Amino acid sequence: MTLSFGTDGVRGPAPELLNPAFVTCLAIAAREVLSADKWIIGRDTRESGSVLSDAMLAALQLEGRQSATDVGVVPTPVIAHLTKVERCAGAVISASHNPWTDNGVKLFAPGGRKLHDQEQTNIEIRLQQLLADQSIASSRTQVAFPHPDPITSWSESIHRALDSRTLEGMHIVVDCANGAASDLAGPLFIELGAQVGTINASPNGRNINENCGSTNPTQLREAVLTSHADLGLAFDGDADRLVAIASDGTTIDGDRQLCLFAKDLAQRAQLRHGNVVITEMSNQGLREALHEAEISTIEVPVGDRNILTELDAGRAALGGEQSGHIIFWEHATTGDGMLSGALLADLIIRSERSSAELAKDAMRQFPQALINVPVNEQTSELPAKVQEVIQEAEDRIANHGRVLVRPSGTEAVIRVMVEASEERLAQMEAQRLASLIQAAIG
Repeated sequence: MTLSFGTDGVRGPAPELLNPAFVTCLAIAAREVLSADKWIIGRDTRESGSVLSDAMLAALQLEGRQSATDVGVVPTPVIAHLTKVERCAGAVISASHNPWTDNGVKLFAPGGRKLHDQEQTNIEIRLQQLLADQSIASSRTQVAFPHPDPITSWSESIHRALDSRTLEGMHIVVDCANGAASDLAGPLFIELGAQVGTINASPNGRNINENCGSTNPTQLREAVLTSHADLGLAFDGDADRLVAIASDGTTIDGDRQLCLFAKDLAQRAQLRHGNVVITEMSNQGLREALHEAEISTIEVPVGDRNILTELDAGRAALGGEQSGHIIFWEHATTGDGMLSGALLADLIIRSERSSAELAKDAMRQFPQALINVPVNEQTSELPAKVQEVIQEAEDRIANHGRVLVRPSGTEAVIRVMVEASEERLAQMEAQRLASLIQAAIG
């Protein structure tokens, strides 16, 4: 089994598949295709991150023409910001919301943007050639220059996004997922004026995303309710996504955030072209709420690269995913959980309402059942037998909901989503469909 690009870079078990040799080949391929003379490299808190980062730094300088800057453990949006302002390429060693046993590589082209399709294809082709070349070996020698100050410029950009407003009077609890935000989130929100409590900010290399963060905000919910906080903010391992918790414990996922942000920007005449970019996973309730607010939607396949394509083309300046990737094109070139959190807190303060009231009134949430069906290896295609099973499910639920089945772009699973007018129907049909898919793939 080999690794391939998914919806956001390359991910896999480390070091079984994602190891220094693989990263070396990937770095050489990226260096050749992107033709950048300067690179900035960061990582999250995974145990395997340091050795993989060293391999990438060394490979980027094999010919001696490129310079590489090592910024250590930082959130993905920091790298995106630095590559934008310094007009260089970048890479983040991270598997985002995956467990510590995985790792990955996210690439940024000069200007802080995700790769275009052709760039990614060219890197993939060259990567396979290099992996087949037995003479390629990872180097232990690198001359990496530490960045003099990787955080200040990014932090200042979040301050600017608030238009000189502060978060004074807001009590916030942040869940750092024992990831890249662990040393940054608390101080940032204190600088913004909030009273801050912090949980899951003690990474040990193996506890990243473990029963915490945006994929499991149970601890955050308890902390918000116990401390009577105004808002809870949960990030994932590399802090490019946000799931929030309202003061009454209600989850404010990416769809609810997107609805709140879109309506707020529209009311202030700041929603470009009156459009919002959503994905096929977006809840039907979001579509209805935006339609009622006379806000148009542009729907794209899952993956922030697909959202970014529309934003880059100028058709909108706001887009996001249910998982919590929200992209504010006026402020950042990728999702930034801490930027989203700051803007959400600011929105709540300006509304003069509680986060619970805003979350409740934002949209009607259609019940969704989500199930991951394990497969032997990551794939981009659904077998014919699975497609037949999907069609049968769509026929059964046609008048009561919708079905979405897709191979994951980041894990070896097939994701099953059933949305229906009633939770019982969604759960029942999703379980049935997942079992049939499991049987179909053996």
